Amino acid sequence: LAAGLAHSRIVFLAVGTPSAADGSADLSGIFAVSGQVAQHADGPVTLIIKSTVPVGSADRVRAYVTERMTHQVDIVSNPEFLKEGAAIDDFLRPDRIVCGVANANSQALMESLYAPLVRTGKPIYFMDNRSAELCKYTANAFLATKISFINEIAALCERVGADVDQVRRGAGSDSRIGPRFLFPGAGYGGSCFPKDVRALVDTAKQAGMTMRVV
Repeated sequence: LAAGLAHSRIVFLAVGTPSAADGSADLSGIFAVSGQVAQHADGPVTLIIKSTVPVGSADRVRAYVTERMTHQVDIVSNPEFLKEGAAIDDFLRPDRIVCGVANANSQALMESLYAPLVRTGKPIYFMDNRSAELCKYTANAFLATKISFINEIAALCERVGADVDQVRRGAGSDSRIGPRFLFPGAGYGGSCFPKDVRALVDTAKQAGMTMRVV
């Protein structure tokens, strides 16, 4: 790690954030690597969090690293939106890029870094750290909800004698709804949807709110 950080001024943090026993996101990997970056960095660093982390994590990482580092550190929230099986294509041709920044220098850096990937006109959105952190959870929770919804419709179709595939096609042709993730089946799975839904529910619980739809 020391060799990798030598003269590096941009560091991507992309480690797992699995579910803890209570449904919250386990950030132990985030803080472990952040501490190592603080220990070995030989100059100012912009630490870019690609991992999916709960709202407020950038603030916590900023405080954690600042305590352990003599050089300046900027924290950018830059969630990934990669679909399983299409990661490289999604990275090179993203639908959008979301960057949570705390100052103009970080924004200019991210604009320069991602310039080659947005030449086709796809948007790059700049916002505060907390809004960027919540973007990823919002997207995944909505897609999980969409899958759960069409499964509920499929169950109704079986009871009333309708064809869910035809219903899906008819409803999904509405541009406001769209056909993607509107397939009935075993439900949602994968590495992100289950843990991100649980983490979002836990975040709301900590804020004194029950997310009834999610």
